[in-house]
Amino acid sequence: MKNIAVIGAGTMGNGIAHVFAQNGFQVHLIDVSKEALDKGLSTISKNLDRMVAKEKINVADKERTLSNITLFTELKAGVTNVELAIEAATENITVKLSIFKELDSLCSENTILASNTSSISITQIAAATNRPEKVIGMHFMNPVPIMTLVEIINGYSTTSATTSTIMELSKQLGKTPTEVNDYPGFVANRILMPMINEAIETLHHGVAGVQEIDTVMKLGMAHPMGPLQLADFIGLDVCLSILNVMYDGFKNLKYAPSPLLVNMVMAGKKGIKSGEGFYDYADSRKAEIVSSQFTN
Repeated sequence: MKNIAVIGAGTMGNGIAHVFAQNGFQVHLIDVSKEALDKGLSTISKNLDRMVAKEKINVADKERTLSNITLFTELKAGVTNVELAIEAATENITVKLSIFKELDSLCSENTILASNTSSISITQIAAATNRPEKVIGMHFMNPVPIMTLVEIINGYSTTSATTSTIMELSKQLGKTPTEVNDYPGFVANRILMPMINEAIETLHHGVAGVQEIDTVMKLGMAHPMGPLQLADFIGLDVCLSILNVMYDGFKNLKYAPSPLLVNMVMAGKKGIKSGEGFYDYADSRKAEIVSSQFTN
């Protein structure tokens, strides 16, 4: 397996493309917008520059990585002759089902289709295709070039051969793949999101302020980043989407999103991506500093 397509050039998509390209794979990075592709490639280049500055790679490694990435605005051209297509679009079931239906019709019958979804059912996504046995979840962690975990999610029909292939592939990337089964939120977000939601509820009820809550969790629980700052980093809209998927899936009130989170997302306060969340990132340099606290 040497040719990989990544659908979506956003935060997760460009990170996934970066990791594959750095490990010698030919990557087709696909997005409907040329601007999104250019921004994604620019992000990859900047992240590689950081690695050069830290002497983790050299300039030749950077140039080799970038040369392994080809940009496409058309899905059909981008998925031609790839052995694996990884969807990294927005966390929206309608969008994902549409993409997978199209991938199924365009890709070779031997191509494995993977989703980077952080909560949506792989079984449901696979049902939109005629190859459910070759559909699997590859949930990378953000930031992808730094975080070593990949949740490998088996759908109801995913075969052991598909799982073994993706587990081995993840190891080739220097990642630690962990196999889990298909339930809302999987493992990572089933545990993480209720904690973030409880931190938001703690703020909502006036128990403590933003910095105080994050300080307790950082110093008392040895977390590298407080839950409210982490929510900003993930994106409050993404947190809300994941909580809604789990609440709909389990029908358990403990997964119901905090009213404060709902209101902030409706107001456009989505964290670093919008310039404001629980913290103020109006100065782009502030967002860069916050991100570096988590990625260094």
